[in-house]
Amino acid sequence: MPRIPHRLAHVVTAFLLSGLMSLIVSGISTIRSIGWASELLGRWMSNWSISWATAFVVVLFVLPLVRWIVGHIVEPAPARR
Repeated sequence: MPRIPHRLAHVVTAFLLSGLMSLIVSGISTIRSIGWASELLGRWMSNWSISWATAFVVVLFVLPLVRWIVGHIVEPAPARR
């Protein structure tokens, strides 16, 4: 299987992070909204698809800002010898 080029690592990170986070959050939200109903899976997947599309775009733009903030509040790693 061919691998994705390193230059796209930030896109793959945003894709996977947004997918997993939106899956979990939309699942919790859907369960809280309708309970363990028979239509749970269908509604969850519908909500997730909208959530993931939104979250992916947001993470693409917000992640560089978050990394910059973290770089300013976390001590640098010690130099290797």
